[in-house]
Amino acid sequence: MRIVQLANFYGAASGGLRTTLDALGRGYVAAGHERVLIVPGRRYARVCDARDGLRLTLPGVPVGGGYRLLLSPRTLRGLLRRLAPDSVEVSDKLTLVHAAGWARGHGVRAVLLSHERLDAILAPRLPAWLPLGRPADAWNRRLAGAFDAVVAASAFSCAEFSRVAAPALYRVPLGVDLDVFSPAAAATTLPEPGIALVYAGRLSREKSPHLPVEALRLLRRHGIAARLDVLGDGPERGRLERRAAGLPVRFYGHVADRHAVAALTARADVALAPCPVEAFGLSALEALACGTPVVTADRGAAPELLAPGAGLAVPATAPAMADGVARLVAGSRELQRAAARARAEEFPWSGTVERMLAVHGGISSPSGD
Repeated sequence: MRIVQLANFYGAASGGLRTTLDALGRGYVAAGHERVLIVPGRRYARVCDARDGLRLTLPGVPVGGGYRLLLSPRTLRGLLRRLAPDSVEVSDKLTLVHAAGWARGHGVRAVLLSHERLDAILAPRLPAWLPLGRPADAWNRRLAGAFDAVVAASAFSCAEFSRVAAPALYRVPLGVDLDVFSPAAAATTLPEPGIALVYAGRLSREKSPHLPVEALRLLRRHGIAARLDVLGDGPERGRLERRAAGLPVRFYGHVADRHAVAALTARADVALAPCPVEAFGLSALEALACGTPVVTADRGAAPELLAPGAGLAVPATAPAMADGVARLVAGSRELQRAAARARAEEFPWSGTVERMLAVHGGISSPSGD
């Protein structure tokens, strides 16, 4: 099978989207399929290797934050025609939907990989009084009708398509690199005194990155000697740095080296995942794989990843997150680490790839709920 993956917002700091597409692509190649990834960049580029398959970069329009968009349907359709794929996997539910029309017109299977809930994307960018339910449902009905399959990674993510009775909805959880993200990664960093907290994610408003900083403030106010590592970058960074003035917070910016992310995560006592609209919770899963228990928001998809002893889901407020941290550090670190790792081992990338190949091949039944 020749699978062509299409994505916008794929760049050096793309985080979960890039991690997912790269892991899937390598899995497709390892399983004996042809993988072609088409993404935007500064200029045309073609890179091919035995592990990743073929990556084609097309000139994209800059839109800020280091991201670019492919905005020429004609160029993209011409390229698809030359590539002659068996299946097209689209990782953009707003600007690349036209690829589904091309696929249908040429007898090619079209699969939408839904990385975020539409209401979560729009809410921080629109006035709070503006109702999102009806327009979001209308757009999702269009997506469900345009694509042969819609894939979402969690029950939370599936819900927006279940609400519009999408006929071919598949729930495919993401995975984690269990070799890179491992408790053993902690051995590569020196231990420090006190309670180590870590937040890994984009510093944008919908991710609620201020909550770890405020939770740290409350913990220290109550006599708990905690510190916080912040791994990630984004438009809220300057505001967060000002908010964190006087607190033991280290801002690392975007950390491209996955081994470095694993080392910093594995040495932490607790990872914080405060986003209440997380579509899956890849950084939370990576923390669990490192044996680091997680305090998540009790809304969104991240709580679906927890298991007894592996962490806590609490309201998305600073006091609740601080209380969650205090409860975890009062427990058995050995038992929590074992429970966290055991839960993560249920999510190898090989399982995700196997399910996605079944979707691309049209041999699995819809499973979203």
